[in-house]
Amino acid sequence: MHAAHAAFTPAEPTVMVVPWHDPVVDSIGHDVRSHYVELFWLNILGPTALWALRRLVLGLDRYPLGYELDLDETANALGLSYNAHTSNTFVRALQRCVLFGVSQPVPDGLAVRRRLPPVAARHLARMPAGLQAQHDLWRVRQVSMDELSRGQLLADAMVRAGDDPDMVERQLLAAGIAPLTAEVVTQAVRDDAPVTSRSAAPDR
Repeated sequence: MHAAHAAFTPAEPTVMVVPWHDPVVDSIGHDVRSHYVELFWLNILGPTALWALRRLVLGLDRYPLGYELDLDETANALGLSYNAHTSNTFVRALQRCVLFGVSQPVPDGLAVRRRLPPVAARHLARMPAGLQAQHDLWRVRQVSMDELSRGQLLADAMVRAGDDPDMVERQLLAAGIAPLTAEVVTQAVRDDAPVTSRSAAPDR
């Protein structure tokens, strides 16, 4: 984590949630709903903070420029406690997101990353050996166009059949598509954009 982060201590019942624009992380990072984040960032953030982060990003899908978040209502929707005057699980979850650099306080609210960076080596070193081995698979950043084309065809068929785009990545993995390919294709589905040869470029 970074050396210092401003504390997130909301004084009002609502806060503004805005996107955190970071060109570097946005270009190489992983969507907060991706299998990568579920596998590896879950180990760092913990389940409560990760679910809170996903809920904040879900709001940005509807309101890309930002929106007002009702803290009590959102906490209740997540099954968490919230009280404006005492320590509570929801605010602690939001503070944990700040602590690990996936959100940051801004005037009247929070700026939130929609894509998370690859996990840092110091965090990876603390993970179970099996999880570290799985992460090695994600370091292979070159994807063949044949594999991308196959993944795109499967994803298109899933969407036409009415599958939720958020489930496409998991279904592609179950169908034997390589992890990186599944992530690239799923992001293209979310963006409603075609997969191009640039998607197969090596890691930067």
